[in-house]
Amino acid sequence: MSKTKQPKPDWIRIKLTTGDNYKEIKNMMRSKTLHTVCEEARCPNIYECWANRTATFMILGDICTRACRFCAVNTGLPTELDLQEPERVAEAAEQMNLQHCVVTSVARDDLKDGGASIFAATVKAIRKRLPLCSVEVLIPDFMGSEDALKIVMDAKPDILNHNIETVERLSDRVRAKAKYSRSLQLLANAKKMQPDIPTKSSIMLGVGEQWDEILQAMDDLRAVDCDIMTIGQYLQPSPKHLNVEKYYTPEEFAQLKEEGMKRGFSHVESGPLVRSSYHAHEQVKSAQRQKEEPVSS
Repeated sequence: MSKTKQPKPDWIRIKLTTGDNYKEIKNMMRSKTLHTVCEEARCPNIYECWANRTATFMILGDICTRACRFCAVNTGLPTELDLQEPERVAEAAEQMNLQHCVVTSVARDDLKDGGASIFAATVKAIRKRLPLCSVEVLIPDFMGSEDALKIVMDAKPDILNHNIETVERLSDRVRAKAKYSRSLQLLANAKKMQPDIPTKSSIMLGVGEQWDEILQAMDDLRAVDCDIMTIGQYLQPSPKHLNVEKYYTPEEFAQLKEEGMKRGFSHVESGPLVRSSYHAHEQVKSAQRQKEEPVSS
């Protein structure tokens, strides 16, 4: 594995937009003591998304029980479990007048249901305040618990998102505790429980994967009927995290989008700065359109 630090190419550029919408959303999050994955994971799209009044809420605190080698979220033993959090998230979503809301969390292996009940309560609270708002959940693997997954699926989110993060060969090195096969099984189980709810997953590139392994990951996701895939460039959040082995070009990302669409995904979001929730509102529309289109004979 290369130890030489790769210089950032010209196409890795972040547009800084800190206007009134950005400041308003930041102040709102602080006033309601809410966390966003936009901040905690140092997402490169935070300025664009917040300027457009979209955000990904991170529930169940800001301390994760896992220490994945790509992730900037704090790790340790969580102490936070706020049963009022779903209502505060819903209030914030209502104040932002969201049309599509994404809810994710840290991994909470310390909780019996992994936090599934809080996910379900958050979906229901948002729906009560914003009946027309679509709700996407980006969940951890709940250590493979089908009971925990069923709690979330019974709340009927509009999209069930769970990320495989990387190719199978690198999964154990990149992720902590999570298993590639378990993630695929979760996506398969979600489809069995609620066949009409689109499923979604994501991988990041640049941690040492090969091109054919990326294509195999696509095939693996389609084998469990995953509908939506996002593909982005890994960016090292700090010197203690995994090195970037390669920066993929915009042309390579475009080629991967084509490969994904050929395999039957309803939507593939692929680009250097793409993250799991980037343009999420467009992804749910693509999945809905595909369900409504008649099957050609």
